[in-house]
Amino acid sequence: MSNNETDAGLVVEIDSGAVRGVVADGVRSWRGMPFAAPPVGPLRFRAPQPVTPWQGIRAADEFGPIPMQKRGFEPIGGAGETTPVSEDCLTINVAAPLTPDSRPRPVVVWIYGGGFSLGGSRAPLYRGDRLVKTGDVIFVSFNHRVGVFGFSDFRAWSTDEAPIDANLGLRDQVAALEWVRRNISAFGGDPEQVTIAGQSAGAMSVVSLMCMPSAAGLFHRAFAMSACGGTAFGPERHHEWAAEILKILGLDPQDKVSVSAALKTLPAEAIRDAASRFFYDMAPDAYPGRLPSSPVIDGDVLPIAPMEAFRTGKSHRIPLIIGTMDREGAMLAKALPVIPATPERLETLFRHSDPSVRARVAGAYPGYPSKRRAIDIGGDLVFWQPSVLIAEGHAGVAPCWAYRFDYATPLVRLVFGAATHGLDLPMFFGTTGEGDLGKLDLFRRRASAEMSRRFQGEFLRFVHGGEPGWPRYDAGHRRTRIFDHVDREESDPRSDRRLAWRDFVV
Repeated sequence: MSNNETDAGLVVEIDSGAVRGVVADGVRSWRGMPFAAPPVGPLRFRAPQPVTPWQGIRAADEFGPIPMQKRGFEPIGGAGETTPVSEDCLTINVAAPLTPDSRPRPVVVWIYGGGFSLGGSRAPLYRGDRLVKTGDVIFVSFNHRVGVFGFSDFRAWSTDEAPIDANLGLRDQVAALEWVRRNISAFGGDPEQVTIAGQSAGAMSVVSLMCMPSAAGLFHRAFAMSACGGTAFGPERHHEWAAEILKILGLDPQDKVSVSAALKTLPAEAIRDAASRFFYDMAPDAYPGRLPSSPVIDGDVLPIAPMEAFRTGKSHRIPLIIGTMDREGAMLAKALPVIPATPERLETLFRHSDPSVRARVAGAYPGYPSKRRAIDIGGDLVFWQPSVLIAEGHAGVAPCWAYRFDYATPLVRLVFGAATHGLDLPMFFGTTGEGDLGKLDLFRRRASAEMSRRFQGEFLRFVHGGEPGWPRYDAGHRRTRIFDHVDREESDPRSDRRLAWRDFVV
């Protein structure tokens, strides 16, 4: 193949200029394309702004730096010791089959997790090449701001000289979806057949986008894996958390002008480190069940809490698949202990709720307050209970399907007790047996690969416009697919726990 023939398949004209991709991992890839202006200097803590167009052909063969964040958690997309990290992070990536098609292909847009404080799109796990090759789809991933730069609310210190916006991570996601709308046809994708998918905070992003007016019409189907559906909070709570971060920085929250200037000019690393101290070392005990790095219910970008939007039928009326893991809390209790998965944190939380709640919950989890049962309660509170309520509400206005992922290898059961948070990611991406997470498939690689084929197959059928192979969810029967060594359907699984959590709000 000549260079001209190669360029014919890899050089693409988008609205900001031409880009040249690369063939890698058996797909055509375009990496590190800016979809918004660098959010630095005066644009720090501002809504994403348009890209400055470029002349000539821009190389799109390397992933961009991931957002500013604490280093660690590399296996799930976080920053390792050598991972490029930068405020200038708003880039997008596209992967497409090697052979172009005259018909536009369905588009999958992936949103990473990480507690809204970690993550990025350059991790090998998130490259999507297996989905592209197996599913004949266009795969899109992108960076959005995380942590203090994406999900803290400093609007109380906004001034005319140094204005500040909120919900920057969600705004970045909308900007990326708008970029997909404008440009994906140039890569062979169908802008009228876009499915958004995400895990953990990425799944919470999915369900938040389903409740945001600015995101309406930008996607047509949604897939949410382990959504922490209740982790959006009002401006009063966010203001309290932002003030704590300012104090750690040595700033006086009462001095609006000085704070506003400092937030724009302090080194990004100093702001990150102060926020990380608050997010990881202080907040989990001081505010159990609440995630300070999270969307803010600002009445604008996010008009009402997503849980309330789903309860009242105000979510976008598109097909949704939503599910959780068998034992969500076990992974986070070991790797990222920010959820209320200890008896001490749970008792603090229960003290601020109706006394009947603790009695009901303890009755549904025999053995509480043992450490194991506290982990089960924390995982269900943050992930499972909100997902059930989202499915219940959305099923009243649009097609909805629910699942629980129970498949676990012997090593997973030994380490975590059951299928846990994040272990569905290799199943989704078709990377079982690979990388750090692949070590958990020891002696069961063939069985895990088969499980991945089934789980991924249901997703791809959905992406192509079909319905998954189990009944729709409804509040009467609550039929749920259980993915396991042998898949099955159950009606209202763990109903005792569901009833125990009724009417509880963090």
